[in-house]
Amino acid sequence: MKIIDDTLLTQVADEAKKSPRLRMNYNFHQSLQDKCHRFLNALEPGTQIPVHHHPTKAETFVILKGKVRVTTYNDDGEVLESCIISQNSGTYGVDIPKNVWHGLECIEPSVLLECKEGPFVEHEVDGILEIKNCE
Repeated sequence: MKIIDDTLLTQVADEAKKSPRLRMNYNFHQSLQDKCHRFLNALEPGTQIPVHHHPTKAETFVILKGKVRVTTYNDDGEVLESCIISQNSGTYGVDIPKNVWHGLECIEPSVLLECKEGPFVEHEVDGILEIKNCE
């Protein structure tokens, strides 16, 4: 049994702070080929998570600590829906259906529990959506 407690969240968050990507995963699954991926994802403000989708996989995010904005987009890069997940907001997570473009913005240091179907597929294969700046 793996215990998810403050010690583990702090450990993963500390590793995210030291990472050039400003995020760090702690996997509960044993292999990238496993059929179900369950992991903690620690995020620091400034991390870059491109708008992406998983053509054949749904994805669930549940906030354990911090504050994150999750946004979905249509194929043209227009915002469909956006919400902030945090313990204080009363919105604790989201479930993103397969093939829905989505992105995350870390507003304050955060730790998410993520679940999605395996095996792992690089976003270059899944797809990244280029969002045009409307300024």
